[in-house]
Amino acid sequence: MSGRWPTVLRGMVGTLGCCLVGLVSVLEPIEAPVPWATQPGRAQVQEALEIQRHVSRIAKGPLKAGWARERLIPASGNSAHEHPDWFRTLPLAGFGARRGKPATGTLQDLWTKALALQVGEQRVVLIASDLLIVPREVAEAVIGELGSSPGLRRDQVYFTATHTHGSLGGWGEGWVAEQFGGPFKPEVRTWMASRLTEVARRALASMAPASIGFDTFDAPEGIRNRLVGDAGAVDPEFAFLRVRREDGQEALWGSYGAHATVVGAGEMRFHGDYPGAWQESMESETGGLALFAAAAVGSQGPRAPGPGWDGARGLGRSLARKVLDRRLNCPMQSEVELGSAAVSLDLPPLRVRLGDRWQLRPWAAERVLPVSGRTTLQGVRIGPWTWLSTPCDFSGELAVELKAKARAAGMRCAVTSFNGDYLGYVLPTRYQSLDSYESRTMCFYGPILTDAFMETLGGLLDVLNPGTTGGR
Repeated sequence: MSGRWPTVLRGMVGTLGCCLVGLVSVLEPIEAPVPWATQPGRAQVQEALEIQRHVSRIAKGPLKAGWARERLIPASGNSAHEHPDWFRTLPLAGFGARRGKPATGTLQDLWTKALALQVGEQRVVLIASDLLIVPREVAEAVIGELGSSPGLRRDQVYFTATHTHGSLGGWGEGWVAEQFGGPFKPEVRTWMASRLTEVARRALASMAPASIGFDTFDAPEGIRNRLVGDAGAVDPEFAFLRVRREDGQEALWGSYGAHATVVGAGEMRFHGDYPGAWQESMESETGGLALFAAAAVGSQGPRAPGPGWDGARGLGRSLARKVLDRRLNCPMQSEVELGSAAVSLDLPPLRVRLGDRWQLRPWAAERVLPVSGRTTLQGVRIGPWTWLSTPCDFSGELAVELKAKARAAGMRCAVTSFNGDYLGYVLPTRYQSLDSYESRTMCFYGPILTDAFMETLGGLLDVLNPGTTGGR
């Protein structure tokens, strides 16, 4: 027996050596990132913004509006016979703790909804879906279809999601996507793209003369900073648009920054969390359509009156009551300014940290994070408000900074998340050394992307508000 040990040890050492070589090949030391100000991509972004300043058109005149909705899942209480067999084993997206298990039923109907606006020749369509995110492949398919008919550009299609953690899974390829969305089912992407395309076309086809109003209020009781607690800020603002057509029909678009995570991983039925409850309450009271856009939800957790669905319903109804109390006093106007702009930018190398000293080499990170090399930031100007969209969990603290800069320059803005791509969490640089889920596991790019996004979003705000002190 003793004669075998040298052979065994040599084998163990050889195996350990192979492991070490493998680790060295995929890991690299963490070094200070090259500042955004010196990145080659910054000059490209500045050039793109300058082009947008010359080609972007802000139309002013009478407003037309239309809206529509399409189901994403079978109606509550019904079987899945409305959909193919793959739907019956569809996992819920949102929590890795579910381990890709399929949904067991429907607690609440889920929808994709669209609000289309037109002034003169300028059109935009806002698509809000009861989804965790809007995957890049789905957005690209929708843009391709809407580009063909009715001929919309990328900047005219504004995606967002409610970020419910109880919606359709199966849309993502790769280890990280499947941790949160379950096993990949390519049919899901096709289904989602078809629903989002159809709802946009129906909304555009239903446009008629309309008026619009804008309002905000603070709801600090419903939100908390889940990253650093009281040491950080929250964005308590609930922003909404009220649109009313001459035929008396009404639509409301609302946006709030608390994560839709009141309902936990143990609930295995489809649901919309508190944004779903808000939409149901608004539609029940007004008889119209309600659309919800996740605002800058990074680091922003919910404060609900209780756990589970009862807590989600309580928070949603409370926010709905505040909107309902204000909506009839919201000044309406039938002539507005409408414009849109978008900038695509090259992404920096992935920066997936495994500790304080080591990170995955970018090529290795790409194996577990199938991201694209480019992404799009976008803005839509509707009257006095500019809505800025981001392809990530964008930090509520960064949104507060953007809003303060906008107000100082005589502008108003709101910031939403999940605009047809997903790049993880984009956080203030001061938090990116923290050992936490948001700042380490899900912060895919580090401080370079934060600086790039803040500068680009500020530039889009200027482009869409040329008559203010902030614009050119």
